[in-house]
Amino acid sequence: QMDNKRQAMYNSPLYITENDNGDICASDDEKQAVVVVSKAGQHRFSYRGQEPEFHPYGICTDCSGNILISVGLLSNGTVEIISQDGHFLSRLFAMDQEITSPRCVCVSDKNNLYVGQEMSNKVKVFKYEFK
Repeated sequence: QMDNKRQAMYNSPLYITENDNGDICASDDEKQAVVVVSKAGQHRFSYRGQEPEFHPYGICTDCSGNILISVGLLSNGTVEIISQDGHFLSRLFAMDQEITSPRCVCVSDKNNLYVGQEMSNKVKVFKYEFK
């Protein structure tokens, strides 16, 4: 499993999801990237976040094919949204507010965003409407 530069695609994949277009998206905290491959297994892109230090954990997709990534350290965190082509679209929370140590994320068919937090052992629910 090599990328376009003949480098190993994964070091330690943590979470995985399939997008509506058939792409497989995997978070890899050790590699500090979200790695996306086509349904044929071809490397499409690796997303490395908006900050110098990127710790992706849980990932999911919404009904538009956008990829949501829970990103965080022990004391703070956020959820980043990227397009199905790997372009940064938005950050849902500032790194110092609302959620701490997010580890998993899910969007329901009723447009609820669930964010699981490791240190507090809580799941927060937000209304999700991204266009």
